[in-house]
Amino acid sequence: MKSSFLIQQNVDKEKIVDVIENFNQKGKLFDDRKRNKIKLFQFNEITINVKSFKIPNFINKIVYRFFRKSKARRSFEFANKLLENGIGTPQPFAFLENYDWIGLKDSYYVSEHLNCDLTYRELVEIPDYPNRDKILRQFTQFSYQLHQKGIEFKDHSPGNTLIKKTENGEYEFFLVDLNRMEFHDKMDFNLRMKNLCRLTPHKEMVAVMSNEYARISGESESLIFETLWKYTADFQYKYYRKKRLKKKFLFWK
Repeated sequence: MKSSFLIQQNVDKEKIVDVIENFNQKGKLFDDRKRNKIKLFQFNEITINVKSFKIPNFINKIVYRFFRKSKARRSFEFANKLLENGIGTPQPFAFLENYDWIGLKDSYYVSEHLNCDLTYRELVEIPDYPNRDKILRQFTQFSYQLHQKGIEFKDHSPGNTLIKKTENGEYEFFLVDLNRMEFHDKMDFNLRMKNLCRLTPHKEMVAVMSNEYARISGESESLIFETLWKYTADFQYKYYRKKRLKKKFLFWK
């Protein structure tokens, strides 16, 4: 079996390889979803986050071997690119890909584990969350910064932004789940609005974000709200329609 491995400078390669090779036997389970599994390991004086991506099906094994970079490789490369652009994300350490005779067998992304105070999801689910309006406005500023730098985070959804409160009472934002991104010279208005449509189904949150986005961009608040709410409503409709169809036709799962 062949492997592809890339690691940051000044990181202990042997320890990283040992962690990945013992992924199933060691570590503390942090997230176990159908697609991917995340475990935490102590690494010198810090905690590292190791994400094991779901083993691809037959076709994707070939695609990820010859035609497209694996999710682990993209996560590593995009994390470094975000940091180069001054955008927060947990420090990337390494990725590893294993190949069999068909193609990609399994892959891992290793980064520093970041203990956060909340994610955007808490703002959606807890209407009276402390400083909710302030956090939402600062998150909008963060998203505008992404757009100004031409960064289209395609998984810009409630659980994929970690939020930390600083000592001076402000908030810092860190992107995770990075394998779906595009980098543009410039993002047009509709692309920017569409990029924000997966975050919340609540109209009042969209109104606050529209107000803040208009304030910092100088664009029309009414146009921002009307466009963003349209994309949000369209996304919510398609999302719940998909869930209903899955429940109807895949009832045995």
